[in-house]
Amino acid sequence: MNGSADTASPKLSRRTSNAGAAAEAENRFKSFRVRTISTIVLIGTFIGIIAAGHVPLMFMILGIQFLMVREVFALARVRQQEKKVPGFRAQQWFIKKNLTIELTSSARTAAMFGWLLRHHTIMSFSLYTAGFVLFVLTLKKGMYTYQFGQYAWTHMILMTIFFPSSFFVSNIFEGLIWFLLPAALVIINDIAAYLAGFFFGRTPLIQLSPKKTWEGFVGGLIGTTVASWYLAGFLSRFDWFVCPRTDLSIIQPLDCAATPSIYSPQTFYLTDILTLLPAEASDALMALFDRLDPGWQALARGASLTCLPMQLHAVVLATFASLIAPFGGFFASGFKRGFKIKDFGDSIPGHGGMTDRMDCQVVMAVFSYVYFTSYVAPTGPSVGSVLSAAVRLTPLEQLDLFSRMANVLVGAKVLPSAIGETIATHARRRLPPAQST
Repeated sequence: MNGSADTASPKLSRRTSNAGAAAEAENRFKSFRVRTISTIVLIGTFIGIIAAGHVPLMFMILGIQFLMVREVFALARVRQQEKKVPGFRAQQWFIKKNLTIELTSSARTAAMFGWLLRHHTIMSFSLYTAGFVLFVLTLKKGMYTYQFGQYAWTHMILMTIFFPSSFFVSNIFEGLIWFLLPAALVIINDIAAYLAGFFFGRTPLIQLSPKKTWEGFVGGLIGTTVASWYLAGFLSRFDWFVCPRTDLSIIQPLDCAATPSIYSPQTFYLTDILTLLPAEASDALMALFDRLDPGWQALARGASLTCLPMQLHAVVLATFASLIAPFGGFFASGFKRGFKIKDFGDSIPGHGGMTDRMDCQVVMAVFSYVYFTSYVAPTGPSVGSVLSAAVRLTPLEQLDLFSRMANVLVGAKVLPSAIGETIATHARRRLPPAQST
C-alpha cells in the first residue's frame, strides 16, 4: 500500500502542477484581454476628444486631474481617524477645487462669466483663506499630528501632481500640437525604450526600476528623436493642430488668420546656432571659426538644412521626453515602494491607476509650457493677447477702445473714413464727454 501511495503521489503532484500552470496561463490571458480592451477604449476615446476640440480636451484634463488627486489622497487616508474629524476630507477637496479655479481660469473665461472671473484671483485667495480658517477651527485635541500631516499631504499632492498637470490646459490653447506632440513623445519613448531593452538590454539603469536598462534608455532616445521629426512634420500640416484657440467656443470653427512661421519651411545655416548663444560664447566660437582653414570655413558657411522650425523644436521635446521625463516614472516607483503598493489605484482596468499612466506626462507638461513660453511664444503683443485683455474691460471701455482703433485704421487707410465717422458718432453718444474726445 505504501508503494501505491508513493506512486500516486507524483501523479497527484503533476496534476496539481498542471492545474496551477493552466490557471496561471488563464489569468495571464484574462489580464491581457482586459488590458487590450481598455487600451482600445482609451485610444478611441482620446481620438474622439481630440477631434471634438480644445474645450472638451480641457475637461478631459480636469477629469484626469481629479482621478490622480483622488488616488493619491486615498494613500494617506486613515478612515478610523477621519471618523473623529467630520468634514476633514471635504476640506481637502475644497482646497483642490479652489486651486482649479485659480489655475484654469483666465481672460478666455472672463468673456463667458463676466465680473466673477474677471476677479478670479482675489476670489481664489478668499476661498483659500476661508479653507485655511476652517482648518484651524476644526483642529481637535489628540488629532493635531494627523490633521497637520493631512494638511501638508494635501498641499504636497497639489504642488507635485495638480499644479504641474495644469500646464496641459495652457498648452492646449496654444495649439493642440503643443499638447499632443509632447504627450505622444512620452508614449513613443516608453515603447521604444521597452523594445530596445527587450532585444538588447544588458546593463541595469537604476535600482528603483530593475527592469530598466541603459540599452533601452539610449534606444528610447534614438527612436523618440527620429519619430519626433516626422510626427511634428505631419501634425504641422493641419490647422486643427497648429492654430491656437482664443475662446471657449465648442462649435465655432477654428481659423488661423496667418499660419505661425514655425509651421512653414525655412532654411537654417550652421552659423545660425551662434544666435542662440550668449554674446560672449558666440564671440569665442567665432574666434575659433576664423582660425579654421578657408576651405573648412566655406564648407561650414554653406552647410544648411531646410525644414519646419517646429521639427527642430520637436527634437528638443524628444530629448527631454527621453532623458528627463522618465525620472517622473522613477519618482513614482520610489513613492510606491515607500507605501509598499504595486499601483496607485485601479482607475484603468488592466493598467492600474491614472497616476501610474501620467507620472512622466506631468513632468513633460511643465517642460512643454516653459519651453514654449521661453522660445516659441511671440515676445510682443498678439491679437489673442490683446483680445484677452480687451474682454476684461467694461462695455463702455470696450467701446472707447473700438472707437480709437477705428481712428487708427482710418488714418492707415485700412477703413473708409465714413465708417470711422459712424463709429465715432456712436461713441460720442454713449461715452462721457471726457472719454469721447
